[in-house]
Amino acid sequence: MMTDTPKRDPYMQAALDEARQGLAEGGIPIGAVLVHQDRILGRGHNRRVQQDSATLHGEIDALERAGRQPGRVYRESVLYTTLSPCAMCSGAILLYGIGHVIVGENTTFLGEETLLQQRGVRIEVLQDPDCIALMGDFIRACPQLWNEDIGS
Repeated sequence: MMTDTPKRDPYMQAALDEARQGLAEGGIPIGAVLVHQDRILGRGHNRRVQQDSATLHGEIDALERAGRQPGRVYRESVLYTTLSPCAMCSGAILLYGIGHVIVGENTTFLGEETLLQQRGVRIEVLQDPDCIALMGDFIRACPQLWNEDIGS
């Protein structure tokens, strides 16, 4: 007898693929995709290490790769991210008026979800086991790099 295993949302899968790509490049495994009307506009991953950048988090990379969009597009879009958004990324979410964020997990890091919710952003947290394992393994293996990234 076959049992069906639940399938991951394809957009969260795309964000997770981005996170894994970042790890494969020697970076921090956080990925994100910006989705508008069932189409990925931009996908990205944390590239701070790879680009020697102070600000290139996964969400910022996805927004950058989406290119300039009309305000209406941002307001109608959903941002998928493998990890709870930090203060900087939350600021970008608010700046562009993205009203819905789907978070892979917030057990390894709880970002500014309360702020986003207070400002009317709908937050869904999946507690995806693969997202949790990927980030947890990275934090254990590279605590100095992780602490640098989140400003500790």
